[in-house]
Amino acid sequence: MLLWLIAAYLLLSVLIGLAAALRVHGARDYIVAGRNLPLFVVTAMVFATWFGSESVLGISATFVEEGLIGLISDPFGAALCLILFGLLFARRLYRLNLLTLGDFFRARYGRRTELVLSACIVVSYLGWVSAQIAALGLVFDVISEGRIGAGAGMVLGTAIVLVYTLFGGMWSVAVTTSVQMVVIVLGLLYIAREIAGMAGGVATVVAHAAAAGKLDPRPEADVTSVLAWLGALLTLAFGSIPQQDVFQRANAARDEAVAVRASVLGGIAYLVFAAVPLFLAYAAFLVAPTMVEAALAEDAQLILPTLILEALPLGAQVVFFGALVSVIMSTASGTLLAPAVTFSENIVRGFLPRLGDAGLLWLTRGAVVAFALTTLAYALASDSSIHEMVENAYKVTLAGAFVPLAAGLYWSRANDLGVALSIGAGLATWLALEALAPHAAVPPHLGGFLAGAVAMAIGGHLGRAPEATYEQLLARIRSGS
Repeated sequence: MLLWLIAAYLLLSVLIGLAAALRVHGARDYIVAGRNLPLFVVTAMVFATWFGSESVLGISATFVEEGLIGLISDPFGAALCLILFGLLFARRLYRLNLLTLGDFFRARYGRRTELVLSACIVVSYLGWVSAQIAALGLVFDVISEGRIGAGAGMVLGTAIVLVYTLFGGMWSVAVTTSVQMVVIVLGLLYIAREIAGMAGGVATVVAHAAAAGKLDPRPEADVTSVLAWLGALLTLAFGSIPQQDVFQRANAARDEAVAVRASVLGGIAYLVFAAVPLFLAYAAFLVAPTMVEAALAEDAQLILPTLILEALPLGAQVVFFGALVSVIMSTASGTLLAPAVTFSENIVRGFLPRLGDAGLLWLTRGAVVAFALTTLAYALASDSSIHEMVENAYKVTLAGAFVPLAAGLYWSRANDLGVALSIGAGLATWLALEALAPHAAVPPHLGGFLAGAVAMAIGGHLGRAPEATYEQLLARIRSGS
């Protein structure tokens, strides 16, 4: 019965997404929904950027095992990313009226930079989208009591998300996410109330976690621990800012004020609401300690779904798994679209100068299919946890793309030499440290980020003046040239 009810909900979500696809009349509608979305819808999409399988299954499992110290990258770094993007990046990027971040890199630095950084952005999504696919497989395996295995569940989940994303693009993402966010918030709050009653109340659970040392996010007072803590924080806080899905959701807003407010509100909402799965997972210690011990020995990601199946009636199970599926689908659809858009617009289109709007639309849809199949294969082959997939996803953009983006927007001396040195030094340092000293005091991705920043400063002062500063790009757009 649970499986059939969830299947009915999935069918409804697909139908809603396909109905939204009727509003797609060109590539711009498909990619940024015509830049016409209101505050609530954009906030819901920004919130859904991070509130996916990682938030419900990944970080809750990590919290049970490590406490808040293991969650510096997510939710703390992830929420900080959205807030910083809203305060420092959203307005400036929105004013340029671009489709992708790759378009900014081309306009600011040239075609070669666009190619390299767009490739970095596309690669970074491999782990993030695969994490959502892996989670869908886990959910289908659990609710079917093993009749649908994890592998088959991944294939089924990919097909469901692919159907409405393929046809509706950002319009489908916007409409389905708005519905799914209501299901997520109300569903998880209801489940939290039920579990809190079984565990003796919220205060009891919090006191137990505090006594076990789970609520202290501070690193040990030594250089190695502090640098590891900082590296984990910046992986998502900075590394996720030069990401197409973050940009694309804010860029779909009806005006720049909505883009800014929705990004900040989405980040705050994510930080606050991410506490609910943490509470639920830790409450399992008090409700079903034997089950928790067994799950920790097998797979900590099973703690929360197993608790719901064993401790709550069918109605509550439908609410929880409906909310969980909503979480994953809303995140997966947007993050499946983002790398496909980047690949078609910034990698392929440059080699096809005569490609029109209709051609770009179909090219992007083809890229959506190709990327869905690629990430499915990666998810099936990977043995990493959901949390590990997400953490690894953004190291490449932290080392190679954040500095060129920030400098390009805010530093008038950022030039071709600076960006070339920054990308080369950042990626080379990161890869070298990963290969030679992965456990050194300075984490490899943090070392890459620092090397890229220094290289940009050197190149900016030694190289010739840039052909187009941010202010010059903005002036060209406003003049229509």
